[in-house]
Amino acid sequence: MSADAKPYPPRDLIGYGNRRPSGRWQNGARLAINVVVNYEEGSERSFAMGDGDQEPMTEWGSYAFPADIRNMAMESMYEYGSRVGVWRILEALDAAAVPSTFFACALAFEQNPDVARAVVNNGHEVCSHGYRWEEVFRLTREQEKHHIDLAVASFEKTCGKRPVGWYCRYGASIHTRELISEEGGFLYDSDAYNDDIPFFVDVKGQSRLVLPYTCDVNDIRFWNSPGLIQAEDFFQYMKESFEVLYAEAAQGPRMLSIGLHPRMVGRPGRIRALKRFFDYAGQYSDVWFTTREAIALDWLARQGSADA
Repeated sequence: MSADAKPYPPRDLIGYGNRRPSGRWQNGARLAINVVVNYEEGSERSFAMGDGDQEPMTEWGSYAFPADIRNMAMESMYEYGSRVGVWRILEALDAAAVPSTFFACALAFEQNPDVARAVVNNGHEVCSHGYRWEEVFRLTREQEKHHIDLAVASFEKTCGKRPVGWYCRYGASIHTRELISEEGGFLYDSDAYNDDIPFFVDVKGQSRLVLPYTCDVNDIRFWNSPGLIQAEDFFQYMKESFEVLYAEAAQGPRMLSIGLHPRMVGRPGRIRALKRFFDYAGQYSDVWFTTREAIALDWLARQGSADA
C-alpha cells in the first residue's frame, strides 16, 4: 500500500458460510420481519432547498432536466410522500398492528413535525437516515461527523429521544462506522446488503452490530422501472422472499427486510400490495413483525449464547 493510499476497511466474502446460527429468536419466532419506511421527503436535493443540483429520479425514472431549471414536477412528486403517502402507510401499519422502523432524515421530520409525532406516538422506531438525504461518501470526515451530531440533536427535538440506529443514503463512507462508534449512542447500523441476519464487525477493536438491509424487497422498483412493475409484482416478490426465508428458518433465525418509500408505495394503486402481504404473513403464528431496535437487542443478547 502506498503512503497516500486510503485505509479501506477489509471486505468479508465469507460471513457465516455454512455455520449459520441455529435456534430461534428469543421469543420463539423463526422469522423476524422488519418493515422500513424511508422518510426522506423535504430533505432531498432541490433548488428550493438552496442546493446546487436536483434529484434526478422521479416517478418517470431518471428524467433528464436542464441543469439550471428548477424541476417543479420532481419536487411535487416528493411532496406527495409527505402530504399523502406517509399517512396511507401509517394507516396500513396501524390496521395490521405492525411496528416498523422509519429510516428518517432529520430535516424531513423538522419540516413535517406532525409526521414525526405520529411515528413516535404509533410506536414505530426512528432510525437516523442522516441529517439530510445526502451521499455521505462525498463528505469529509469532519463534515460527516458534524452531520451526525446535527441529526442526533434534531431527532431529540422532534421525537423526544435520540435514534439508536444509523443508515446512510446509497452506502456508508469509509469513516461512517468509526464515527457512529465514536459518537457512542448507536446500537447498530444498517449500511450493508450482504446477509439475511445480523452480524458483527470489528471497528478499531470494538465489536459493532450490523443489521443488513435490502435493495431487492424494496418499492424503489416502481421508480426504477416505471410502468413495468405493478403492485401484484411487488406483492409476489415479498411473498416469495417470505416463503424462502421462512423455510430456511427451520434451521436457524432469519430476517426479512421490506423497504418502502411514501412517495412510491404510498400511491393508491400500490398500497394494497402491502396490505395483502400483511394479511398473508400475519397468518403465521411464529413470524415476528418488529423493529430493528428490537432485533438488535435480541442479537446482542445472543452474544453469551451457544447459538451466537
